[in-house]
Amino acid sequence: MAALMVDTGVTPPAEREREKRERFGWWRRLPPKAKVGALLLGFFVLIAIIGPTLAPYDPSYQNPNPSLSLNAPSAAHLLGTTQNGQDVLSQLLTGVRMTLELALFVGVVATVIAVIVGISAGFLGGMWDEVLSLLSNVFLVLPALPLLVVLLGYLPQKGETATILVLAFLGWPWGARVIRAQTLALRNRDFVAASRETGERGWHIIMFEIMPNEISLIAASFVGVVLYAIGASVALAFIGLADLNTWSLGTMLYWAQSDQALTLGAWWWFVPPGLLVALIGTGLVLLNFGIDELGNPRLRSGSGTIKVGGRWWGQTDPTPVLGHSQRRPSRVAAFLHSFSREALTERPTEVAGPLP
Repeated sequence: MAALMVDTGVTPPAEREREKRERFGWWRRLPPKAKVGALLLGFFVLIAIIGPTLAPYDPSYQNPNPSLSLNAPSAAHLLGTTQNGQDVLSQLLTGVRMTLELALFVGVVATVIAVIVGISAGFLGGMWDEVLSLLSNVFLVLPALPLLVVLLGYLPQKGETATILVLAFLGWPWGARVIRAQTLALRNRDFVAASRETGERGWHIIMFEIMPNEISLIAASFVGVVLYAIGASVALAFIGLADLNTWSLGTMLYWAQSDQALTLGAWWWFVPPGLLVALIGTGLVLLNFGIDELGNPRLRSGSGTIKVGGRWWGQTDPTPVLGHSQRRPSRVAAFLHSFSREALTERPTEVAGPLP
């Protein structure tokens, strides 16, 4: 009599394990550099989201009590106070949001321009390629930092919007050149030629055939522009070419050097914002390297692993066979297993290792 299959609604352990591997497989496939960079950036993005609400004081409040001027870190002020009695921790939690917000806006605007110019130049070719490539080359030879100083110095308003527009205006040519080169390599591929033969429109080929093959390149270009925007915005704020009424990591460094924090020995005033700029930059660089390794097989290291027979094997390891895939117990595990009931029916050579 055939057994009846009853659906109990309980997922088998093997099925749960497979679903878990599929759910977290993308994270396991990331290079270690990308994982470290993503964790660092995720930490700072979390600070940017909830930081201002966790600030213990108003970052702009100037305490009139002279005894609170340039206080070292204490229980009341974890990162000390400025010369005007302002809480450094509150300024730091607020400044991270402003710095990352500006950099992300610059990255989005500059990457959109780079994608439009690069793909249009590479796909259309001919006169369009010459004109757009000439435009990119003109922007590439312009001295970025002196031009930023001149443009922001003559703008009537020195707010966040002006800084975003100027940085995005000068930050797109690098990504456009790389995307153009990749598009030139892709437009003569067989799948693009097949799409042309079937009568697909140019925008359809760009959106569904070329751009999906440039995702890693576009992501790396975006991360690079964000890194450039953070460095440039901090440098511009440090020399006073930004809105000094808003708190960012650059304005914190500006007020620290204006009030001679280094001379006065107030290290808690300028070290935290400088350290955060360095850590954010490190996270972006690691993420950029990881994206390059993920998108370029030639850059991938041999540290990738696969699981065969309950054991993780590296890409450089020999092909696993049945005899090698058996997991050998450690000395401690073999010693504890010798006291179990199953050990009575096993041969000693299957549990214990070879004698020294």
